[in-house]
Amino acid sequence: MVTQFFSKLSQNYIELLKDDEYYDVTIEVGEDPNVKIFRAHMNILCYRSPYLRRALASNKKNNDNVLSHIKLPNVSPEIFQIILEYIYGGILSLDEKDTSDLLKVLATADKLSLQELVDYLQGYLIENKSERLEQYFEFAQQISSNSNNLLKLQEFCTNLMVQSPKKVLKSLNFTSLTEKSLISIIKNDDLQMKEIEVWEHVLKWGLAQNQILIPDPKTWSDDDFKTMKDTLQHCLSFVRFFCLSPKEFSQKVLPYQKLLNQQLYEDILNFYLDPESVSSHKIQLPRKIKINENIEEIICPRIVNSGIISTISKWIDKIVINDNNFNEAYLPYKFELLLKGSRDGFTPKKFHELCDNKPNTVTFIKIKETEEIIGGYNPAIWKSSPSSWGKASDSFIFSFKNKNNFKDAILSNLENKEYAFWFSSTAGPHFGNDIVMYASNVSSDYNSTFYRKCRYNKMIRDRIGKFTLEDYEVFQIIKK
Repeated sequence: MVTQFFSKLSQNYIELLKDDEYYDVTIEVGEDPNVKIFRAHMNILCYRSPYLRRALASNKKNNDNVLSHIKLPNVSPEIFQIILEYIYGGILSLDEKDTSDLLKVLATADKLSLQELVDYLQGYLIENKSERLEQYFEFAQQISSNSNNLLKLQEFCTNLMVQSPKKVLKSLNFTSLTEKSLISIIKNDDLQMKEIEVWEHVLKWGLAQNQILIPDPKTWSDDDFKTMKDTLQHCLSFVRFFCLSPKEFSQKVLPYQKLLNQQLYEDILNFYLDPESVSSHKIQLPRKIKINENIEEIICPRIVNSGIISTISKWIDKIVINDNNFNEAYLPYKFELLLKGSRDGFTPKKFHELCDNKPNTVTFIKIKETEEIIGGYNPAIWKSSPSSWGKASDSFIFSFKNKNNFKDAILSNLENKEYAFWFSSTAGPHFGNDIVMYASNVSSDYNSTFYRKCRYNKMIRDRIGKFTLEDYEVFQIIKK
C-alpha cells in the first residue's frame, strides 16, 4: 500500500520558493520599468523545465560561487509568478484571471516546455473560455502560429476562421497572419466564404507583405508581378478559380493574369468558354457553404429554404448545375413574399388580389403529409380575366422531394410557349395543364388541385392525379 501526501508536499515547496536562504539561481524577468528578480533553486528548475535546464547548463555558477543568472525579458513578472507557483507546488489558480492573462501563461508555459501545463490550459481555454477567446483571437492566433506545440489552439483558431471568417476578420488584422496560418484557412473545404472573397483576401495579404507595391496592378512592372507571384506561390493553388463566375474572373482575376501560370490561365478560359472541356489541373469542388436561412434579403418561410432559393435562381439564369457548383450558394435575387396561403387564405380571389400584374413570380406548393414541394416560374404576369392561355418563353415547373435534398430536384421546361399558363378568375397559379389549382368560385378555397404531364417536358412527380394542398407561397423575384 502506498499513501501519497501531495498536499503537504506542495505546501512545503511553495514555502521553499518564498525562502530567501537556500536559493542558488536568480531569474531576471521583464523589461524596464517592470523588472523583477526571482530567487529559485537549480535542481527544481532543471527537473521541471527542459528549457530552464538548457539555460542553466550554459550558465552554471563559476568557482567564485557567483550565482547562476537567467534573463527572461519577454515575460511579465506577474505571469512568471504564476508559472513558478506551478513549478514548485503544482498549483495553478485560475480564479479572477482574465483570458488574456491565461493566454500569456500558456505562451510562457510553452516557451519553458511545461507540457503538462500547456495541455491543460489549451483544453481549459477552449472548453470554458471559447467566447472570450474570440475576443482575443488575434493574440491567440499569434501565439499558436508561432509554436509547433499549441496544436489544439491552432485548430481552434483555424476552425473559427473557417466557420465565422467575417466575424473574426472584423477584429483581426488579417494581414498579420503567417503564411502557414493563411494556407490552413484557405485550403479548408468548410471555409464559409465566397471564392471571390477568398481571392480578394489572398491579394490583400500579399500586398501587405510587399508594401512598396501600389494596389492597382495596372501600374505594376514585370518585376512587381514576379515579386507578388513569389509571395503567393504557396497560396495560389488553394484558390478555387474554377468556382468563380465568368464576371468575377473577368473583373477580379484577369487584371492579375501574370500571377497565374500560363497553363492554368488557359484552362480557366477554356472552362468558361466550354464547361465540358478537360483541364490539366485538378478542378476542386466548391466549398461546403452552409447557406444561412436567416439571410435578410430572402424571406424563407416554412415551405422553402435558401438551398431551394439558390437552385431556382440558377435555373432562372440558365446555369447548368453540376458537381462543380452544386454546393455553391447563388443568390442574385431578392425573393419578396407576395402570398402565403396559411396566412392570406386559399382562394383565387386572394391570389389575384396579391399576385396579378407582377412579373417574375415563383410559386411553391407544399403537398400535405409529404415533404414534397412542387411549383413553377412565371416570367410574365398573372391575371384573372379574360379566361385565356398565357404565353412565356422561359417558364418552367419543378419538384423537390424535400427541402433539404435539392440534389434530386427535377426541372421541367415549357415545350410550347403558347400554353404556359391558364388565366381565370377561379384559378390560382395554373401552369399549362400540368399544375392545376381551381375553386368552384372566386371566394371559395381551392377544391381541385392536381398534377399531370401535359405542356412541360418532364414528369416532376412519381404519379399523376390529385394532391392535397398543405400550403403555398408566391414570391416575386427582384434582381439585387
